[in-house]
Amino acid sequence: MFVCNFKVNKNFWYKFFVFIIFVIAIIILGFTIYRLCNFTGSDTINDNFNNQNVQIITATNYTNVLKTVHENINDYIGQRICFTGYVYRVYDLKQNEFVLARNMVISSDFQTLVVGFLCSCDNALNYSDGTWVNITR
Repeated sequence: MFVCNFKVNKNFWYKFFVFIIFVIAIIILGFTIYRLCNFTGSDTINDNFNNQNVQIITATNYTNVLKTVHENINDYIGQRICFTGYVYRVYDLKQNEFVLARNMVISSDFQTLVVGFLCSCDNALNYSDGTWVNITR
């Protein structure tokens, strides 16, 4: 029969565990500082788009265009856009108005939010809720 006796020093293991946590925290902090200081912008999305001609809003640039228009609304009043979305109405819109909408994912568990552009036209009632339309204006 083989008997092995180990003496566990609780103070040593506690210090070792705290040291490991400290080293991990320093590595994360160092990596974060490195990323902030050496930021090249290669993983950013270009928010600039030419507003002189008709802007075609697609699924890939929709979020950027919406953000840019929201931040600089006065620069884009009267500009021409081409956009595909679905008709979305809420109770406080007039009969000739609807939102040309898309769903935007806002969290990691795929919660969505309806976002879009307010449209008004004389034949707005011809489009039922949820109908996908392509508008150039």
